[in-house]
Amino acid sequence: MSSASAAPTCGILQDLQYAFAAHIRDPENSPRPADIEPRRMTVYTELFFNNIESLLAANFPVIRTLHDESAWRGLVRDFYRMHRSHTPLFTEIAREFIRHLEDRSESGAGDPPFLIELAHYEWSELALSLDEHDIGKIAHDPQGDVLTGVPLVSPLARVLAYRFPVHRIGPDFRPHEPAPQPVLLLLSRGRDDVVRFLEIDALTALLIERLQVNRNHAGLVCLDALLHELGRGDDPALRASGAAILARLRARDAIIGTIATR
Repeated sequence: MSSASAAPTCGILQDLQYAFAAHIRDPENSPRPADIEPRRMTVYTELFFNNIESLLAANFPVIRTLHDESAWRGLVRDFYRMHRSHTPLFTEIAREFIRHLEDRSESGAGDPPFLIELAHYEWSELALSLDEHDIGKIAHDPQGDVLTGVPLVSPLARVLAYRFPVHRIGPDFRPHEPAPQPVLLLLSRGRDDVVRFLEIDALTALLIERLQVNRNHAGLVCLDALLHELGRGDDPALRASGAAILARLRARDAIIGTIATR
């Protein structure tokens, strides 16, 4: 076949592919390609949509419970029809959904004010469950004393800050206003590979932040330095509370032990 005769054929095929994809994304507004039997086309449109819908429902179970069947399918359909993803990876679709919710917010879609933060919280649990870090392969002393040794924060620990109490949101609790203070949550995946969350205070968040970049100082030294910066260096009760925080983080595998000494 000559190149001249091949070009029109390629153009026709491309037009068919575009029409096929457009109908799958938006069957109500994009006509079905004329040469494809309606029954066969329906199989494709339902299969593709249902795969995305079930994936999002699994990734965002709380958001799913906040919508009835019609509203949920409408939200998914809007994402499916409007959003342009730039990744073929199924594991990234949840992140793309968050971007879509951000776009909806900017366009004044009228979604609940907490929806984007809730989606980020649910995505963070998913991302942490898929994180490939292996605590067992990290050089450390799992029995080390986190007070006198150098604590090692797990790479599977995340401190998250939100305006809304996203960990409490559900069908019976849908806040309309942000919390009076930032909501701080610690997400961590333990040695048993279970992801857990803990609501924490500002002292805990600041201590974790300091320990994440610390490679030389003992846990108590880091704690004392932090309390001094906060103007509370002479508060023995707060120092004892900080020591208890270190123990609690250790128990939850947010601190996996101490940096191994040679």
